[in-house]
Amino acid sequence: MNKIRLIPALFIKNGFIVRSENFEDHRRIGNVVNEVERYNNWNIVELIFIDISREKKYDTLRDDHKVKRVNSLSQILELVSKECFIPLSFGGGIRDLKTIKNLINKGADKVIINTLIFSNPDVIRKAVKLFGSQAIVACIDYRINNEKLIFYSENGTKRINMDFDELLILLNEIKVGEILVNSIDNDGKGQGYDIETVKKFINNTTIPITACGGASSIYDFKELARLEGISGIAAGNIFHFTENIYPRAKKELKS
Repeated sequence: MNKIRLIPALFIKNGFIVRSENFEDHRRIGNVVNEVERYNNWNIVELIFIDISREKKYDTLRDDHKVKRVNSLSQILELVSKECFIPLSFGGGIRDLKTIKNLINKGADKVIINTLIFSNPDVIRKAVKLFGSQAIVACIDYRINNEKLIFYSENGTKRINMDFDELLILLNEIKVGEILVNSIDNDGKGQGYDIETVKKFINNTTIPITACGGASSIYDFKELARLEGISGIAAGNIFHFTENIYPRAKKELKS
């Protein structure tokens, strides 16, 4: 049995970590680098950063607790990679090969792609040739409407005219190394993971699957971990607001 990764997912908006709900309601939580230091103390196995800034402004306004003021996404990644001693995945707003190269050169171990999958998959093909499939993660944002999976790009604002089978054919053809299945409806709700959709992905592809969206307790982690073939369990808000949740959850999952 493959080891299942428990992965905190941090969402960046305009230079700060935010709490997210339904991809629309965002509440500022804290400084990016300070959050990374906290996770380092928890001995996490991997960390996901996703930039959801629509204005693309990254000014943290002042130096905070000896953390340098940042004015760009590139500066954020540089600071994070210096503090982050575990595998780092970084995504959000990536539209070209140059940005992928820059993120990897600045310290990202993996780059998370969403919009490019649908707008310009040739860029992903080139990135895979340069860095290998293991460096490219496809983030699939979706809703369920009348029991049908509807996929979205552009921070969940643009509906994609593609069904489930067509999506998997594309992801296999461009050779992404991992799929991050992300439920828009469950985002920030704390009502548990969309188990049935995650299971559908696992049962229909050999690409490793990580699920995100909906965790509110260790029970939700355990329920997802019971799925044969799941590769990673990602969550955001629960790690910010529940005391020592990562070490406690890790201990429970091991037992």
